[in-house]
Amino acid sequence: MSKHCTNPYRPIETTVIDVVTESPTIKTIRLKPSEQITFETGQFIALTIPGIGEAPFTPSSRPSVKDTMDITVMKVGKVTDKIHELKKGDIVGLRGPLGTGYPVDTFKDKEILVVGGGVGLAPLRSLMYALFDRSQEFKKIIFRGGCKTPSDIIYQDEIAGWEKRKDLDLRLTVDVGDKAWKGHVGLVTTILDGIDIDHRNSIGVVCGPPIMMKFATFKLLELGFGDENIYLSMEKNMSCGIGKCGHCRLGIYYCCLDGPVFSYDKIKDFPEIWD
Repeated sequence: MSKHCTNPYRPIETTVIDVVTESPTIKTIRLKPSEQITFETGQFIALTIPGIGEAPFTPSSRPSVKDTMDITVMKVGKVTDKIHELKKGDIVGLRGPLGTGYPVDTFKDKEILVVGGGVGLAPLRSLMYALFDRSQEFKKIIFRGGCKTPSDIIYQDEIAGWEKRKDLDLRLTVDVGDKAWKGHVGLVTTILDGIDIDHRNSIGVVCGPPIMMKFATFKLLELGFGDENIYLSMEKNMSCGIGKCGHCRLGIYYCCLDGPVFSYDKIKDFPEIWD
């Protein structure tokens, strides 16, 4: 929560300073809050569209950037429809940051495999920049990402830059290619085999649609990752963001308070984990 905000229900006045179209259904909105907000990668914020409603989003920007914040939004409903209509100069509300992010400090001296799918690449963009800022602290950083089609891959210019980094092993796949696509075709789990990684000293991070997270997690377990070393972003139906409404209950946890980032060992036995 912003150090200046003592009321967790009060949105901070925030100005839209840029809008980037990432794909036919996804846009990145760059925001400038009237109060500086510091967040940890993996935490989320609640964005308020005056007169329309509020929805939770994980920032997709670099956590070390303090004066602006990016959110990447897929158009899926009433609030997100209006977010896609935002333009430079529009005023929105912002609450947060909320929840618990990735415990990056505990990743030191380990090999890190990040697996993302679809719009799940959005919160992982923030994580990747957090890892890049401290890349000398990790033994290895590996990224595997999947989307339905080449046109659904977001951050294409940035990812082209990531491919040139010496501290990153990156590979992408699509479910269905096109004439211009020269990369792998298949589900993201099909590019998890053959990775040069020490599973005894490794961290796995998975973020994406529930069905993708389910099978990617099972694949990491098959490869030898420990339950406690797989981190999932469980963005359930969060509403209040502070554990009052109960909409985001996951077993004994509230995703908005205890998550949205959980290690797999904490939540694996709850039947609703992949709902």
